[in-house]
Amino acid sequence: MTIHALFSTLSQSLWVWLATDVLLWLLFVLFLFSVVVIVRSPLQRAVWQKVFRQRLAVVSTVLLAIAACFALLDSIHLREPLPRLTPEASVRYSVEVNSVLDLILTDLRKNHEKTYSAPLAVNLAALEPVTVSMPDGAVEVRREAPRLKVAGSIFPPGPVNDTTYWLDVLQRVSFGALGGALLFALLWLGCLMARRVLTSNPQSNRVAWRWVGLTLGVVFITGGVFTGLSTNFHVFGTDKVGQDVLYQVLKSLRTALVIGLVPTLVTLPLGIALGLSAGYFRGKVDDVIQYIYTTVSAVPGVLLIAASVLSIQVMIDNHPEWFATAVERGDIRLLALCIILGMTSWTGIARLLRGEALKMREYDYVQAARAFGVGAGQILLRHVLPNVFPIILITLVMEFSSLVLAEAVLSYIGIGVDPTMFSFGLMINNARMELSRDPVVWWSLTAAFLFMVILVLAANLLADAVRDALDPRSEGQS
Repeated sequence: MTIHALFSTLSQSLWVWLATDVLLWLLFVLFLFSVVVIVRSPLQRAVWQKVFRQRLAVVSTVLLAIAACFALLDSIHLREPLPRLTPEASVRYSVEVNSVLDLILTDLRKNHEKTYSAPLAVNLAALEPVTVSMPDGAVEVRREAPRLKVAGSIFPPGPVNDTTYWLDVLQRVSFGALGGALLFALLWLGCLMARRVLTSNPQSNRVAWRWVGLTLGVVFITGGVFTGLSTNFHVFGTDKVGQDVLYQVLKSLRTALVIGLVPTLVTLPLGIALGLSAGYFRGKVDDVIQYIYTTVSAVPGVLLIAASVLSIQVMIDNHPEWFATAVERGDIRLLALCIILGMTSWTGIARLLRGEALKMREYDYVQAARAFGVGAGQILLRHVLPNVFPIILITLVMEFSSLVLAEAVLSYIGIGVDPTMFSFGLMINNARMELSRDPVVWWSLTAAFLFMVILVLAANLLADAVRDALDPRSEGQS
């Protein structure tokens, strides 16, 4: 879709804000607020400069930022207007809910094939009976792989010559890479000019800027290659119903980030409040809180999540009038899954903060504040919480990885996100039967595995860099 057509559609459509859309954009606003606080604080700015002196941390941050951009574009939903039968007719909107990312990827979304096709293929992966007329007038029925409806459409009907095929692939790869490189060069030139204007010392933290540029260059060139190939091929092939796999993995990024970030809105208040209270007040308060999180930890998490998700699904099925579209119904199930994951994952951070609070309550400055009559709440907020913030941050980044992997496991066993949505777990689950086919349909599983590993690995590497910068006893500081 062109830029003009995109803005025209956005201006005429009916906006639909899902619950997870609001929460994801709220987290983005909180992130921007945190960035402003860090920039204004010389101490915090120095700490994060240490983080971004590490090459892997810079690369990981750029990759996570790109994934977040896809997720945010996929978190602006709308219903497109239907064509008017007469000029006087009122505007009616489609029941299909799409996102801005769907509009950008219109070609990938609508260009369906009949069934499976391999990456960059021009024929189906399945054999079908084809009637062939012989020179002697006889008719012979053969089993052949027919040509695809969309991919390879520029080639003439019939078998495609290998030389023609590879020349076309090479041409699209070359033009796509060149376009991605030119777009990156323009963007990078603008960033350098803005940096010289806004930064008093343009030479500061040159390592970070160099690796940001290299990572963005690779991403833009790769994106250009994928865009060029997508004009005539399916880069990662198609699934059982002929849907493009590249479109599926890009849509799955939003689900992964929602699962990894939204549960923190439940985990943080419970874990911080109960953990710090148990360690600071001790006594009966500590006993009660320990009993609570020990009991929660004793319950098998998978069984609790399964029971909760199935109960919510029954409620959704019994009240279809609550939801105008299937997307809203699936979004409520996703939100419920996030809340359940948050309710079952706060115990770890509560244990860590309890131990830190037990230690910090004996520090001299805390004892002095207590001697001067400062209230317990003020001591916890002004003296204890800021000093345990590095632990909270590191734990949350590590928890993000575990939650993304947990969604894949839950969807694999059938208690994850709604089947109408896109997620890495559902793609892996659907690939179970595909691996038993002959020939093996490997591309759906490979694409989901590749993108999920990159996302989780980037989060883990960033967590390691943050730990090295915030922990003076870390080996990275030696």
